[in-house]
Amino acid sequence: MKRELRLTADGSPTLYVPELDETYHSMHGSVQEARHVFIENGLRFVATESKQVNILEVGFGTGLNALLTAQYAKENAIRVNYVGLEAYPVEEAIWKEINYHTDTEARTLHTKIMAHPFGETNSINLNFSLFKEAKLIQDWVADETFDLIYYDAFGPRAQAEMWELPIFEKLYSLLNVGGVLVTYCAQGQFKRHLKSLGMRVDSLPGPPGKREMTRGIKI
Repeated sequence: MKRELRLTADGSPTLYVPELDETYHSMHGSVQEARHVFIENGLRFVATESKQVNILEVGFGTGLNALLTAQYAKENAIRVNYVGLEAYPVEEAIWKEINYHTDTEARTLHTKIMAHPFGETNSINLNFSLFKEAKLIQDWVADETFDLIYYDAFGPRAQAEMWELPIFEKLYSLLNVGGVLVTYCAQGQFKRHLKSLGMRVDSLPGPPGKREMTRGIKI
């Protein structure tokens, strides 16, 4: 899969996939989108109830969500066990060119996350352990359950197969009661899928450039 580096409106980078005519993040700002959707409306929401959070990310991509999560865990003294699925891992030559780094510590942390071997579980720091798997969610067999799922696949226009009901049935089975699925997507059919599983669906204000985002809760 060919990928090109692009700069977004908040000054942070993303990747563009010509084959799909799709970017990994919003062109209005990759960092501000990730922080708004996954950290503020996902991790912060879940971490008010627990000091240990098991997270599954579907669409690990450039490691941005993992980086922001690891930073949040350290700053707020919580423990995160993080599983990232990525069927098409970003090549080292590309991720080394991605600069999300506000300081040397952030650069070192992002490098550790991206260089971490697939198929191994290790602590990145005292607050954050990481396991990465190079598989599609459809093919992955989990041996644990999760408090929070970051659903960061490409959108329904680019990858319709990633927004079909069987995937969300599987993710629902992997969520603990009270667990949360959070995504930038606000498509009506997607929200109907979540409701059909019995989830509570919250339509929340989206990040800059997007009217809404979605949070589903297993009740």
